[in-house]
Amino acid sequence: MTLYQTTFENFNKNYMGSAAMAVIGQSCLGGAAAMYVLANGTSIPQMIQLAIIVLACIFVNTSILAQMKHKIVFNLLILSTFLSVAFILLNTFIL
Repeated sequence: MTLYQTTFENFNKNYMGSAAMAVIGQSCLGGAAAMYVLANGTSIPQMIQLAIIVLACIFVNTSILAQMKHKIVFNLLILSTFLSVAFILLNTFIL
């Protein structure tokens, strides 16, 4: 829990800069994940994966623009990053 707590404290302390970098970083990572998903075709499973990635990225951007609590933004950012990396790995090595 200390890694999470210290990372959140750094994110919270420099929120404006961290939020700006989060929008750029997770949008690029989400775009890369979408590219890997679509490289395997456009069937129903790929469209479901694509929808999950897009919604995760939209939730992060919306939470930042809506000025939600910093902890919610941080948790959504972690979720979006995890999902994007998971779908990149899934579509690279498994499918």
